[in-house]
Amino acid sequence: MTARLDVLTEGYADDRVASTVVLVRDANAVIVVDPGMVASRSLILDPLAALGVDPRDVTDVVFSHHHPDHTLNAALFTEARFHDHWAIYQDDVWADREADGFELGPSVRLKATPGHSAEDVTTLVETDSGLVACTHLWWSAAGPEIDPLAVDQAQLEESRAELLALRPALVVPGHGSPFTPA
Repeated sequence: MTARLDVLTEGYADDRVASTVVLVRDANAVIVVDPGMVASRSLILDPLAALGVDPRDVTDVVFSHHHPDHTLNAALFTEARFHDHWAIYQDDVWADREADGFELGPSVRLKATPGHSAEDVTTLVETDSGLVACTHLWWSAAGPEIDPLAVDQAQLEESRAELLALRPALVVPGHGSPFTPA
């Protein structure tokens, strides 16, 4: 069994900023990755509705990191558990756990990929088309090669190499369209 992945909105980073927001459905898990800044909440909610998903049906939300452009609209998902690099949060419960290797569903797991921030997490999704990585290791297919906001560029490059060694069929970057890695 593999998961289904849909890009709800493609992000951008120029004079304005929006995150790429992704929906993953895997068995009983309904996961939104990086529900951050967008020009209008309808850019998240309308594609969800078109796919037959009510925000209350979302079981999990993953933050690739804690910058507001990737977290701002998390409150749209009132029933979800929230995942970051070191814990799961739901209602008033904070459960510590390392993200690396944590499974959200049979075909979805998290991988620690520091560099852009020390706390970055990539969501790895096994689909019928192969492995898809939702990550902020790249802003977009066009770059930038050197991340101007990286806390540790060398660590970011190590994380990129580790991720590429997994041979993803597709990368969904933090602020752009999905791309096939070279």
